[in-house]
Amino acid sequence: MKQVERVLHVITGLGDGGAEGVLARLCLNSRAVRHSVVSLTDEGKYGSMLRESGIKVHCLGMRPGKPSLVSFVRLAALIRNNEPDLVQTWMYHADLFGGLAARFAGVKRVFWGVRHSTLDKNKTKRSTRWVARLCASISSWVPEKIVCCAKKALIVHAELGYAEHKLIVIPNGYDLSQFAPNAEAGYGVRESLGIKRTEFLIGKVGRFDPFKDHDNLLRALALLKKASVDFRCVLVGTGLDIQNATLVKLLDELDLKGKVILAGQRNDIPAVMNALDLHVLASSAEGFPNVLAEAMACGTPCVTTRVGDALDIIGDESLSCSPGDSLGLSELIKHMHYKWAECPKDWAEYESKCVQRIQARFSLASMVSAYENCWRSQSVTSLPDA
Repeated sequence: MKQVERVLHVITGLGDGGAEGVLARLCLNSRAVRHSVVSLTDEGKYGSMLRESGIKVHCLGMRPGKPSLVSFVRLAALIRNNEPDLVQTWMYHADLFGGLAARFAGVKRVFWGVRHSTLDKNKTKRSTRWVARLCASISSWVPEKIVCCAKKALIVHAELGYAEHKLIVIPNGYDLSQFAPNAEAGYGVRESLGIKRTEFLIGKVGRFDPFKDHDNLLRALALLKKASVDFRCVLVGTGLDIQNATLVKLLDELDLKGKVILAGQRNDIPAVMNALDLHVLASSAEGFPNVLAEAMACGTPCVTTRVGDALDIIGDESLSCSPGDSLGLSELIKHMHYKWAECPKDWAEYESKCVQRIQARFSLASMVSAYENCWRSQSVTSLPDA
């Protein structure tokens, strides 16, 4: 077993994203080592939170997608001055830029972090695909291990040419003291949004992004409205507000105004999850969709498109459909609405099973332990069987 006392993380930014949230949870709950964080851009959402908890945060102020030799030298010097036992990088650009800078600084142990489960040329920037392929070409010598957030991500990157023997999976873990059933918190959110306790509330948490495919969800909701299903829907995340002209126009075209609430970015996501009767993931691509686990941990059932490791999380293929299938998604929601309205006893049992599944498979403690074991060159325990 290798001794590890100091880990330095390099990430593209610390904004409101899945990888950023996982990094923050890992640093705040891993007590066995000392952590420091370098953001290639700014401190975003999580920088101040980490700093207030005693974790050193450095921001290089790079412009997104604009690497430079000066920034590379600054990063290498920063790594060298911190004298970490190893460097853990997060996402493609940080894997490439941070991994090479760590090697240049003399750090022998580098661990990459892979968060994508697809590189769809229609929705992924050409520069991102290029960086991923460049990472694949140097993956045999830069990283010691490559940590994937999902089984699907491992498969995709092995096919892309990443060093297969270095690829491992560590699923995301969640603070189950924070994400837990809390009816009163949910009622508070409903009241603030003007939604009655008796209304069937659908929700989707996730920023406005082509991969999140809000178009797919809204078209499914339009089909529900035509079928006279009574519902309200709340969309939460960056870009999901009335300033989004594209989204507002689509709501008008689909005659969904009054049915859909654009709530924008919020800082009370556990309460939001508790407010929902059903969370819907309509994405065209994901790695490990955090929102499914977060919703289920709060006792909120989910339906999903079959993306990334979504089925590993929900554990029931009958609650899924193909990406982009608005009709299939509407039928899933309609089925769940019927269960909610007509079978309250079964619905309550299903809510309980959601909580139990996340507690058994995706605890924060298990994720932290897996990362620490990986850094110590110990074997990483895989997921329990579904």
